[in-house]
Amino acid sequence: MQGPLIDTLVRQGVSRRTFLKYCATLASMMALPPTAGRAMAEAMAASRRPSVIWLPFQECTGCTESITRSHSPTIEGMIFDMISLDYQETLMAAAGFQAEEALHNAMKDNFGKYLLIIDGSIPLGVDGAYSCIAGRSNLDLLKDAAKGAAAIVAMGSCASYGGIPKANPNPTGAVSVSDIIKDKPIVNIPGCPPIPVVMTGVLAHYLTFGSLPELDDKGRPKAFYGETIHDRCYRRPFYDQGKFAKTFDDEGARNGWCLFELGCKGPVTYNACATTKWNGGTSWPVESGHGCLGCSEPDFWDAGSFYKALSTPANPLKLAATATVVGAAAGVAVSFANRAKKDAAKKAHQPVTLADLEK
Repeated sequence: MQGPLIDTLVRQGVSRRTFLKYCATLASMMALPPTAGRAMAEAMAASRRPSVIWLPFQECTGCTESITRSHSPTIEGMIFDMISLDYQETLMAAAGFQAEEALHNAMKDNFGKYLLIIDGSIPLGVDGAYSCIAGRSNLDLLKDAAKGAAAIVAMGSCASYGGIPKANPNPTGAVSVSDIIKDKPIVNIPGCPPIPVVMTGVLAHYLTFGSLPELDDKGRPKAFYGETIHDRCYRRPFYDQGKFAKTFDDEGARNGWCLFELGCKGPVTYNACATTKWNGGTSWPVESGHGCLGCSEPDFWDAGSFYKALSTPANPLKLAATATVVGAAAGVAVSFANRAKKDAAKKAHQPVTLADLEK
């Protein structure tokens, strides 16, 4: 078994000061109290690197591509040093018999303790024959690996909800991890692909507290999926003013007006894209001029055209509307209603302490 994590990091050239700053940043991103940063550093520094097994099933490797392109090389390097990634087909050097032996040994040596990451949906059609690894179906591999897992991370919309493979008519009979496994704690990290720093935060929370972060009703971490894209979008003021681009190249689009009428699904999509962004924090889809596709929501592929406007403004306002929101009056009404709702939420807010988190 490896020694304490801090010893490993020091050998990698990571100073204690850098490690503390990293933990403070993670605590901030996860909306934890200021004292949580030091607590995370102390807990992770003393911990041993946990075994992580990553099984790719019916997927496109986009989730793996995403995590390997973390927006900060320093954070990416620390994550791979913080855990013992014992099996990941795309990243590991071993292949064939050696790879399968590594998987078997990791499951046996760390039974009941390893973190299992699943990437991709699980096909049930033709007894699971649509996707097999080393002659075994994804379904068989998932059930076997889940037995010894301490917790499971469903990485990406395919593992979380079935994703594109599950889209109508779903020829392979694809399902999500939670459709099969019912006796293990599961956290969903949806997105097509998901944001790298979200995985970073979940792993750090697990290392610190030995448990998964607080989840919403769809099994997603509230710290990253607690608000809609619309809530944090920099184009939101134009929505409130009733200013909407009519085409992707009109004057409104060039002036950064809201893309709601062009099909943006931001009002009904929960994710941290607007604040975390992509490509080194450079941009995100709406900032690059394209509406949100809603890829972190269940059945997003079957939700209709990406370019058809939602029939109503942001829930739960339920304001009457036709195919689109037209004019400043509707925008102003939405703005006031949302403002009243958020003010009420702030008044009811109770400060969270580190002691609360450790309970």
